[in-house]
Parts: sequence; structure tokens; C-alpha cells
Amino acid sequence: MLYFPCMDANQAPVEKELAQAHKARAMGNEGQARVCARRAAGIAIREWYKRRLGSGWQGDALKQLQRLQTDVLAPENVRAAARRLTTVVDVDHRLPFGDDPIEDARNIVAFMSAV
Repeated sequence: MLYFPCMDANQAPVEKELAQAHKARAMGNEGQARVCARRAAGIAIREWYKRRLGSGWQGDALKQLQRLQTDVLAPENVRAAARRLTTVVDVDHRLPFGDDPIEDARNIVAFMSAV
């Protein structure tokens, strides 16, 4: 289990979503794994904004990821991970890149918990 010192109250929901992502992947459901990864990232992003801005901006995970994509205070690799997590699949349910959505979520969560 990862430890997020700045997100004690939300550590369990982040970890739960990441665990669900791994479980879905193990069952061959990559789409559900991606959904869970987005939710984990969304929880971390919301808490980061709450700490920075004092607001509990309440958008869903996709809104949180979209907001992060344009935030210059986040490093480019974190914004790129947010872009990948919001990329729409094609008609064959494939993504135009091979990046791992769970790893993208973990990278976002790690950055959010470190600052």
C-alpha cells in the first residue's frame, strides 16, 4: 500500500480504486481498470486542489483530469498522464498509445501527495 501523508482522509479511497483497477485487469477487463485508475487520480487531484486553493471543487474524475491537463503548476509528465487518462477509445475500444492507465494514475497520485 502506498502512503500519502497529505491525503490521510482519502488514502483509503485512492488505494481502493487502484486495487479495483488491478483486480479488473486481472479479470481481463481493461476498460474497468481504466475507469478505476481515473477515479483514483480524480480523488487525489481533488484533494490537491483543496489543499492548494481551499476549495472542494466537486467535479467528477474526468473533470478533475481535464482541469489538471491545463494547470501549469503540475509538471508536464503529470499533465500528459491526465491527457492519456481522458483520451477516448476508438470504435474497436483501443487507445492510440500503449501507456498503462494504472501507472498513469499512480504517477498523478504520487505527485499530488508529494506537494
